[in-house]
Amino acid sequence: MLLREGLIGLIARGGHEVVAAVGDAPSLAKAAREHTPDLVVTDVRMPPAHQDEGLRTALELRAERPQLPILVLSQYVQRAYAADLLDSGDGTGVGYLLKDRIGQVEQFLAALTEVASGGTVVDPEVVRQLLRRRRDPLAVLTPREREVLGEMAQGKSNAAIARTLVVSEAAVGKHIGNILTKLDLPPTDDTHRRVLAVLAFLRA
Repeated sequence: MLLREGLIGLIARGGHEVVAAVGDAPSLAKAAREHTPDLVVTDVRMPPAHQDEGLRTALELRAERPQLPILVLSQYVQRAYAADLLDSGDGTGVGYLLKDRIGQVEQFLAALTEVASGGTVVDPEVVRQLLRRRRDPLAVLTPREREVLGEMAQGKSNAAIARTLVVSEAAVGKHIGNILTKLDLPPTDDTHRRVLAVLAFLRA
């Protein structure tokens, strides 16, 4: 709530009119449809679950109105979130900034204006991580971890991988844990990290 109130004051100070300020994703969707604003500013995480409701609502709004400018704020870099946002709508009028940038008032207000006018603004740290991922997502893995991932891609269990590479099953489990960490695949309720790791291997 404090961040929201601060943003209201900051945006108004920049010469913009705030037509609605809400605290959860359903209210965001309702307000955007009711007011048809020139720009939506949202957090990635919003109530009720504080996961990615804000981002998902932004993508839904962009699907309905592809040219709706949206600026998404995030506490930390989530490359998949940034990629989804940049791929949404017609590819214009989107922004993805870390919340730290709000303190740089002039730059933040400039980003608001840029996104509202159809431009694209991406936090420098997000750009750096996106470019690093596109170079080779597997570059961070050791040769042994690449071997283990290759065996995983063949559908082998940990025990089968251990037999093939002549190592202990515990060693395989440790390698897989390292692979998932290095590929930036944190535990979630709705994704299978092992499958995502294999997909990264196949893409590379």
